[in-house]
Amino acid sequence: MYRHLDPGPPPPASSEATARVMRRTKRTGTAPEIALRKALHARGLRFVVDQAPPGTNRRRRVDVLLRGAKIAVFVDGCFWHSCPEHSTTPKANREWWQRKLLGIVLRDRDTDVQLAEAGWLVVRVWEHEAPADAAERIRALVRSRIT
Repeated sequence: MYRHLDPGPPPPASSEATARVMRRTKRTGTAPEIALRKALHARGLRFVVDQAPPGTNRRRRVDVLLRGAKIAVFVDGCFWHSCPEHSTTPKANREWWQRKLLGIVLRDRDTDVQLAEAGWLVVRVWEHEAPADAAERIRALVRSRIT
């Protein structure tokens, strides 16, 4: 579905300073992700983190994987994943950033399709969402898929 919209390989960093920032950006274990994991655990849910779901592309890793219910949870940062409420595009090197962020969004949609085709339910949680609210939503989905 989204594969035909591939913007091509990601552009190289616009400067060495940008490259340093991008290298330091955590891929897993971010504060919003840890807060959600604590909220899920407090609700009795058990899960694995930073895993590729069985039957899917091994390079696409999921933040929180609830294996029994076949639910894949991603905690998306507002900047990197282009949140409809909070996304911004830097003014410096605007075209570069637009292409970079579009590539991330397209990869996210392609990941959603691949996981759905493999029988997984994808849940996307924005970093600005209250962890307790997101955990309740996920707990309800787990219950509906297990019973």
